[in-house]
Amino acid sequence: QVQLLESGGGLVQAGGSLRVSCAASARTSSAYAINWFRQAPGQEREFVAGINWSGIMTHYADSVQDRFTISRDNRNNTVYLYMTSVEPEDTAVYYCHAGRTYTGIIYEDDYWGQGTQVTVSS
Repeated sequence: QVQLLESGGGLVQAGGSLRVSCAASARTSSAYAINWFRQAPGQEREFVAGINWSGIMTHYADSVQDRFTISRDNRNNTVYLYMTSVEPEDTAVYYCHAGRTYTGIIYEDDYWGQGTQVTVSS
């Protein structure tokens, strides 16, 4: 069982930067790929970025490529999403996800956090 806890969300101005974190409860969490998804009001949850268990491989949605960076610190069981040049369209609840792949493929037995709100003001 892996529990995920997101933090670091908040209000940021367009063009600014923000880092959100995902802390995992178990040492075995380092065996999982970690993804960030987001869901804006009235829209479906969408993949944002993913990182494999070692941190070597990453994958990004086209909408955030070159603006967002995902990284992980397995010693501290934490994954980070550093967001730069944020836009109002980035406003959403950001969810941390632990699973088998880092490309956003979801399986029923994957793990999810509760989410953290990110709001970008124009």
